[in-house]
Amino acid sequence: MTSLPNRLQPASHRPPPDHSTRTNAEPSRLALLLRRVWTLLLVGSIGCAEAPADLLLVNGRVYTFTWDDPAPDGTPAATAPHSVEGWRPDATAVAIRGGEIVFVGSDQAAEVYRGPDSRVIDVDGGAVLPGLVDSHVHIAGLGAALEQVDLVGVSTEIEAVERVVAWAVNVPEGEWIVGWGWDEGAWANRYPDMRLLSERVPDHPVYLRGLHGFAAWGNRLAFERAGITPQTVAPEGGAIRKDASGRPTGILLNNAVQLLAAAIPPPTHAQLKTRVVAGLEAMAAAGYVGVHEAGAGSALMAALEDLEAEGSLPLRVYAMLAGRDEELIRAWLATGPVTNAESMLITRSVKAFYDGALGSRGARLIEDYADRPGHRGVSGDEYGFDEALVAQMMGAGFQVAIHAIGDAGNRETLDFLERTFASDPDAKIWRHRIEHAQVLHPTDIPRFAALDVIASMEPPHAVEDKTWAEDRLGPERVRYAYAWRALRQVGARLVFNSDLPGSDHDIFYGLHAAITRRDKELQPEGGWYAEHRMTPEEAVRGYTVWPAYAAFLENETGVLAPGRWADVTVMDIDPMVLGDSAPEGLLEGSILLTVVAGRVVYEAGR
Repeated sequence: MTSLPNRLQPASHRPPPDHSTRTNAEPSRLALLLRRVWTLLLVGSIGCAEAPADLLLVNGRVYTFTWDDPAPDGTPAATAPHSVEGWRPDATAVAIRGGEIVFVGSDQAAEVYRGPDSRVIDVDGGAVLPGLVDSHVHIAGLGAALEQVDLVGVSTEIEAVERVVAWAVNVPEGEWIVGWGWDEGAWANRYPDMRLLSERVPDHPVYLRGLHGFAAWGNRLAFERAGITPQTVAPEGGAIRKDASGRPTGILLNNAVQLLAAAIPPPTHAQLKTRVVAGLEAMAAAGYVGVHEAGAGSALMAALEDLEAEGSLPLRVYAMLAGRDEELIRAWLATGPVTNAESMLITRSVKAFYDGALGSRGARLIEDYADRPGHRGVSGDEYGFDEALVAQMMGAGFQVAIHAIGDAGNRETLDFLERTFASDPDAKIWRHRIEHAQVLHPTDIPRFAALDVIASMEPPHAVEDKTWAEDRLGPERVRYAYAWRALRQVGARLVFNSDLPGSDHDIFYGLHAAITRRDKELQPEGGWYAEHRMTPEEAVRGYTVWPAYAAFLENETGVLAPGRWADVTVMDIDPMVLGDSAPEGLLEGSILLTVVAGRVVYEAGR
């Protein structure tokens, strides 16, 4: 038997009941018992009562999530394993065979599934959860980030340039240096220029992408390679920052980022596949069993399709086609979505952009930016949103996931969806999403529920943006930013994610941000606009049960029950108990085991 280490086991909670977890559609305990006894009588041996499991997880704190959703205010359902004493697991063991869960219940009852070739893992009190899903990622970006200058967390221009200088030592002269992670929101009032970067790194073109992808910073050689001159006109929805004499300063915003990015030699097909696998393996180590890729263009789709055909995808991928890749979209429009739930790659969604980002003041607002009078951001066709093409995809059975940040951007996106549903009522059934849904007008919040639109949101964004978001919005509008509770209270559906590599995809950070509205330094005291905090159950559901629904997979995954996919995450802390009693402890958690389709894809210490 393999044993996994566990650093923190919550005490003072009663043990789970000694019986198999079941849903209303499953046989009763008596029926299961009678069936098992009859089988034993027939075969004459306890060891042969059930076909042996391939994998047995035992001695765990198993939360099946087979009970009902909590109330809009977060109160657990009557069917939940929760009482005035708090949360308690509803099983201790999971048996897996042939890529499916065949049993969930007690260790004692699980023994019937132990065979001579079964792998048995003692999780040593670790929390066993339905497999985690990050429902908004840029997976090749994560893989690429492992090959680039890491600027996450840098606070000054000098620090960023020094990191590039150190990296340049090992790069042949003339080759591109790519970095990412400087925070375009936090730096918006003090954007650097190209002077220092050009002086310290004169012999390499340098492209430094902002944390959320809505700004780029380059040196003089990069701008020369890209052909960006004083005469270059910014594309619609973008801005080229220029000095008093009209020369580019080195900073590009929103849609103008592509002017510089397009000059970088694209990765080869083989390199792109390597980046995808590297990104997915990093996600497996972080406890995720699947991701929703938020905007796959032609090259990335080709890489994903090849990896799927080769059987090389380590995790499940739900792909959103890049709405700006018109050739790709029209090709898929002709063939229709792929809805085969047994494939590791499912393609039935389209990602479109309606407006820009709040930090770089590209998000479309109803009223002026509080810190820039006369400016309201960009949106719609000026930001590349092709309304007719997106509506066509909806009519062809595709889910659409539309990036909308500002209150005007979200309102106009909801208006578009409402118009489309009015002309094509069947299009409403495809569980459409608004990605980020970051700033909302209070009158638009109930429309998410009324239109059956999923709000796809990032808990880390709230605690990362808090240092400047109120400057952009003012004290009134900011109350309806990152408004998870307000959406839940009107009955809207949510999913939680990271938008990696724009934010840290660490699940413990994500859960902590959702539950506390505090950052990694535990600031601010009491939480930032704490009325929008989530309960531990809601936070976990945001990465498990609710993404399953958003991907049309609620009958295959999202809970731990017989007949469901064997996608399981094991962590060394109990997020349900700790989230209630000492949520700061979540930040100390680690992943012990990640299982996808019954296969162990990550195991701590191996």
